[in-house]
Amino acid sequence: MAGDHEDARLPGGPTGEAGADLARRERWQLLALALLGHGVVAGLLLLALAPFALVAVHLAVRGASLAPQHAYVLLLPAVVAAVVLRALWVRFEPPPGYRLSPGEAPLLEAEVERLRQDTDAPPLDAIVIDGDFNAKAASIPRVLGLLGHRHVLVLGLPLMRALGREELSAVIAHEFGHFGARDGRFAAWIYLSRGTWYRLRDGMARHGFAFAWLLARFYGWLAPRFDLASRALARRHEYAADAVAARVAGEAVAASALLRVEIASRRLDARFWPGLWARARSQPHPPVQLQAPLRQAIEGGAVALDRLLAAARRAQDPRDTHPTLAQRLDALRVPARLLPPAESSATLLGGLQDALDPRLDTAWREDIRAHWNALHAAAARDRVRLAELDAVAAPTAEQLAEHALLVEQVRIDLDPLPLYERALAADPARVLALFRAGLLQLRRGAADAGSARLRRAVELDPGAAGPVLEELRGIELDPDLDPDTAAEIDCLRAAFAPLAGTHVDHGEAQAPALLPHGLDPEALQRIARRLACEPRVARAWIARRRTALREAPVHYLVLLDWRGPVAGEATGLAPLQQALAPPGSTVDIFTGAGQRRLARQVRAAGGDPVYRKAR
Repeated sequence: MAGDHEDARLPGGPTGEAGADLARRERWQLLALALLGHGVVAGLLLLALAPFALVAVHLAVRGASLAPQHAYVLLLPAVVAAVVLRALWVRFEPPPGYRLSPGEAPLLEAEVERLRQDTDAPPLDAIVIDGDFNAKAASIPRVLGLLGHRHVLVLGLPLMRALGREELSAVIAHEFGHFGARDGRFAAWIYLSRGTWYRLRDGMARHGFAFAWLLARFYGWLAPRFDLASRALARRHEYAADAVAARVAGEAVAASALLRVEIASRRLDARFWPGLWARARSQPHPPVQLQAPLRQAIEGGAVALDRLLAAARRAQDPRDTHPTLAQRLDALRVPARLLPPAESSATLLGGLQDALDPRLDTAWREDIRAHWNALHAAAARDRVRLAELDAVAAPTAEQLAEHALLVEQVRIDLDPLPLYERALAADPARVLALFRAGLLQLRRGAADAGSARLRRAVELDPGAAGPVLEELRGIELDPDLDPDTAAEIDCLRAAFAPLAGTHVDHGEAQAPALLPHGLDPEALQRIARRLACEPRVARAWIARRRTALREAPVHYLVLLDWRGPVAGEATGLAPLQQALAPPGSTVDIFTGAGQRRLARQVRAAGGDPVYRKAR
């Protein structure tokens, strides 16, 4: 959302004069890129308006009147000018959620106002409570910022429930640190700039202007560089906001808030969200409740903080808008230590806390219903195939392994491990069954048995090393992982990393060799029919990865010529991800933005587009 600075979730960096000099250089680099991008917009607008000025001068000098031929001269410039002006205009919507009325939560309002004054932040337009595990400082421009900004503090109810009152005060002070430094305005400007360029590019393409492809290439070059520069500066804003939180709430409290947010986030990412979305494959409607299960998923016992920090260091990503947890704690110069458990800060809402649950649950269901339905529909073929395998009287070892995998994916309330054991009894060298059973055992704390099966799978098929490492990264997200399992994961990583041969260059993963898709005409027709329902897709190419795991499902790469707003790509592509997957396969869909090398490889391996939008 425009103007958002999301949670206090990742975190340190150069300080003092060196840090200030680096921040200034980053700002100048960002400003230069922005001026370049906006200069193209301004140039197009001037070119579009120039014929109007020439016609006006002609009429004034000659004393002539408008004639039909003037319409022919001005029609194309008028359309171009309209597209450019439309790209310059954007409506910033207020953050969704429950907007507190004055006096509705007096304890929270008083605490927020105290922190606002302590941080010298501007007055708030509203306090909004939403259902996310997050906190945001949103600065909403009035008339593109020409009439100032409205400032909104957004607090997620799950976040409030996970933090004590002191820790919530540190998070709020962090967000007010963004307000006081006008970081919210900076974020809104970043969003506005990037959106303006994409809307201009998309508008030109929709009207079929010949130079639209040139704009697309230019902004395809500019946008990744602009993003990288803006994210580097955004990380510095996080350090500065952390310093404000430490000054107002205390270093120990600020550090405890960072740790507690990280722990709860990892619990959700490791267990809760994967399980919830997996349910969409078998359950036709979203769950009635979200907030109550979220509250339970966040709770847990003591966590090994050293392992948490080590995992956070491995997750460092220069493309992230937040530094890592370890970096933020280093910048605060405090040890990693949690405060003793305290009363939940959600009590600041008083009786409103429980009344918000059904309201937020309903809003969540409506927001995700379309995506949920798409995931459920995409799994229909798997449900049919599972029913077919259920009816097989004497299944082969291959069918037993496939049946176990489908049960794991579709019937998530059943334990698939006995089914994998059955497949392995029929064929002890069945790599897929060894792979999945080993991962299940590792997740459940049977470290020795799970590790032995994973090692056996890689021994039989060295190509399984990469998929195993990928799965291990997901398992070690769990902050409640027992020490034996965590130690075994470290051993497996050390053993398999040399076999995986992973390599990253400038943020683009080097794809293994790609092959022609090999799909039959019927499958291609089905894909074409589905893409024809998506107005934002002009063309599509498909290639097939050389599968690392010998018995793994076929893995396709789908490259789309995407004509919709780039800012909405993630939302638009999500329903297609499962819907385009042929039976028994997996699909990765991308548009080439930031992955130009991979896009070239897919075009080369896939040959002619498998789909072209009818003119």
